[in-house]
Amino acid sequence: MVQQIASLLGAALILVAYAAHQAGRMGRESVPYHLLNAAGAVVLCAVAIDASQIGFVLLEAVWALISLAALVRLMRRRPSGA
Repeated sequence: MVQQIASLLGAALILVAYAAHQAGRMGRESVPYHLLNAAGAVVLCAVAIDASQIGFVLLEAVWALISLAALVRLMRRRPSGA
């Protein structure tokens, strides 16, 4: 049951980011967009690890790494006073 709730939460985080992006409410250069993607991917990766689903572990781990790399890139661009 906990695994199902966690997987729904992870999927919801990613889908919220995707829907907001498609609706023009969140750009691909926004920190919240990448935070939602990274958080959702980490949750889904943990669920996949627990379920020994190697293909999904790979997918979600790479998704999380790409999102985290984008966050680092965005943070480096920000002025130090922001």
